[in-house]
Amino acid sequence: MQIRLLRPRNGMPPVQQAVQAFQAFVRAEISGGILLLASAIIALAWANSPWQDTYFRLWETHLTLDAGGWRISESLRFLVDEGLMTVFFFVVGLEIKRELLIGELAEARKAVLPVAAAIGGMVAPALIYLAITAGTSGSSGWGIPMATDIAFALGLLVLLGSRVPVGLKVFLTALAIVDDVGAVIVIAAFYTSGITWLALGAAAGVIVLLVLANRADIHHALVYITLGVALWSALLVAGIHGTIAGVIVAMLVPARARIDSEQFIEGSLLYLRGFRRAGFSTRTDFVNEEHQMAMDGLQRLCKHVEAPAHRMQHVLHPWVAFVIMPLFALANAGVTFAGNPGVIVSSPVTLGVILGLLIGKPLGILLMTWISLKLKWAELPLGVTLKQVFGVGFIAGIGFTMSLFMTALAFPGGPAEAQAKEGILIAALAAGMIGWIVLRSQKKAPAHAPAREKAREDWLPERETVG
Repeated sequence: MQIRLLRPRNGMPPVQQAVQAFQAFVRAEISGGILLLASAIIALAWANSPWQDTYFRLWETHLTLDAGGWRISESLRFLVDEGLMTVFFFVVGLEIKRELLIGELAEARKAVLPVAAAIGGMVAPALIYLAITAGTSGSSGWGIPMATDIAFALGLLVLLGSRVPVGLKVFLTALAIVDDVGAVIVIAAFYTSGITWLALGAAAGVIVLLVLANRADIHHALVYITLGVALWSALLVAGIHGTIAGVIVAMLVPARARIDSEQFIEGSLLYLRGFRRAGFSTRTDFVNEEHQMAMDGLQRLCKHVEAPAHRMQHVLHPWVAFVIMPLFALANAGVTFAGNPGVIVSSPVTLGVILGLLIGKPLGILLMTWISLKLKWAELPLGVTLKQVFGVGFIAGIGFTMSLFMTALAFPGGPAEAQAKEGILIAALAAGMIGWIVLRSQKKAPAHAPAREKAREDWLPERETVG
């Protein structure tokens, strides 16, 4: 019996790991983006239908959870926004960590461009919003137009096919992740209620335990889940948004595997040889004790070669993309539009959100990209032009998920919340259409055949016989 193993001639370089992770990430984001859009449409239709009362009553339904001495009684919308979205932020934190370790943010020179563009894409919208809402109660919503929805943005880029070079997709992904970092900082620093210092001290104690667990190289997910729930509860009582707990825990989940690739290959070969020596029988599907030991050993190796951070992201990302984000959109995108369009844009909050996302985002991203290039801090990715960066700037103006989340923090109830949501939806539609038109007008990205052939040569399989 011969088993063929595919082994790269030059070993698996870190860039290949990053490419594979990015491809899997994009595939999940595209499908999730479609479901997210469907949920938003359902919410809008429901909230503007004759049955709109049932929509709002559903999300205000109170649920009570009682476990021992721990009790929480909140609305269904609260449990989605504060509870399930903590898992969303946990996965966001894992994505940030991955980018910092092996992605576009791992190398300083490669990270400069998306970081600079993201800063421009956050500061410009906030300034435009503040200029429009200055002197009004709506000025506290300046964080709303800073966001980028990576699911919608990447999905739209992929639909453009070969007109969009891979480098532009990678640039947008890195930009959106830096944008998420900015959003987390803004939420933690500016959208918190009065601090309860005793609870904050308890949260600090939990963080110390998380650091110790990381240093001790503890890989059991249950440890981090338990400490994560404790941190979420402490931050919530302290007056800091509980979703921040998701990002903190993600940063402290180990990204180190117990064994490296060579140890995995050598150990696997050893167990496979043991399995072969134990003999075979074509007349039964039952295995003997030696077979079972070999299979148990292979399972342990598979578990030990995968870092907990990667394993958790792999398990949770589909739940976030296909359950949590659509539920969040269903709970928060239901806006009852006024009959007169003039009433919508007369609100400083609505106008500030629309112009912040629709004008501030593309101008801020393009300006900071141009400055970075002029000062020779960075270079454009292969095949990417400034016009394409401008088009991506509009697509980054699709704030949706994170913008809706920031709206709930800035305006918890009241007319300003509805006005901001109206602005988010209008800006998302307009920004998506303009970005599509700008990028659709570009020539198809050239196929770099030599680079593809070199990659193919590096990854040709070598035969290795186990026996």
